Amino acid sequence: MSTNSSTGDDINFHTRKWIKPEDLNPNGSLFGGSLLRWIDEEAAIYAIVQLGNYNVVTKFISEISFEASARQGDLVEMGLIAIRFGRTSITLRAVVRNMITRRTILTIDKLVFVNIGEDGRPTPHGYDSITYKRDRMPTEHPQTGTITLP
Repeated sequence: MSTNSSTGDDINFHTRKWIKPEDLNPNGSLFGGSLLRWIDEEAAIYAIVQLGNYNVVTKFISEISFEASARQGDLVEMGLIAIRFGRTSITLRAVVRNMITRRTILTIDKLVFVNIGEDGRPTPHGYDSITYKRDRMPTEHPQTGTITLP
């Protein structure tokens, strides 16, 4: 796997956002707090799919490197890849690019999510590789307990 975090060529999960007025800071550029919220949410969704459990929590986010910005109307692409499966955790890498300027906006080398059991404690997940299928996706809604059929 490439270790060049600025290219994002090895990223296997992408999502995109359109920068709107409510996403801007007083300077008229993308507010970093909005971007970090989006990354944490998307990374949590990715961890849920990879670990097959709705109950995951953010444990650690490494140094964040802001390299460029975005303006209203720009499209940004967030990319994630699993770089390590621990016994109870998954570690991801994130790259965010401005699709208009083609510049890297931000890189985060490590986002660690922990798999949580029904008792609220870290629990082994049993996985050691990335899945591209949705077979690990939980089929029971965490709030209602309703089971949905695939």
